[in-house]
Amino acid sequence: MIQGLTMTIEIPPRSGTAFTIDRGDVLKVIDPEGGQVSDMVAFMADDAREGLSNGRTFDYEETLRLTTGHRLWSNRSRPMFEIVEDTVGIHDFLLTPCSEATFRHFYPDQPVHRGCYGNLVEALGPFAIAADAIPTAFNIFMNVPVDADGKIKVEAPGTRAGDFIRLRALEDMIVGLTACSAYDSCGGRFKPIHFAIERGEQ
Repeated sequence: MIQGLTMTIEIPPRSGTAFTIDRGDVLKVIDPEGGQVSDMVAFMADDAREGLSNGRTFDYEETLRLTTGHRLWSNRSRPMFEIVEDTVGIHDFLLTPCSEATFRHFYPDQPVHRGCYGNLVEALGPFAIAADAIPTAFNIFMNVPVDADGKIKVEAPGTRAGDFIRLRALEDMIVGLTACSAYDSCGGRFKPIHFAIERGEQ
């Protein structure tokens, strides 16, 4: 339980879910065991063609390191979330959700998995959000350092059990959320993600 009657919900390893959130509510995403990434996408409830944009966010926030006090912006230049609390401070907004193609490319010796992309497609289907509409995810807790030459790599998250991020919804939205399925993103182990919606004043 979080904040009175607010329920904590578990996303099992290598799976995903989707739900609505109202303006003013706070989404709390928790890494219950440490070392796990969660891919998040979001779309405006009144027009799902408007969704999270990494490019707009980097432009307006003027940083790749998004943490407390920063906002996540839409492709139509409207703020969608404000990060109000963050015990980690390291997240990725560069890489797309892992998919079957990702596994074939990076993990040719491992079984192919539909990944976060496939999990998001299934979870968002009931909201009439098409597969091609899924944007680059805000990859919560994902550790993607960029070196001086611009080269990127994926390292295991530095999260510890109980680390979390809290994001205030600035609009009514549809949210997709996963427990990431990629080996490198999660240090080769797959664990659950917990989340809760803390209701704001309506």
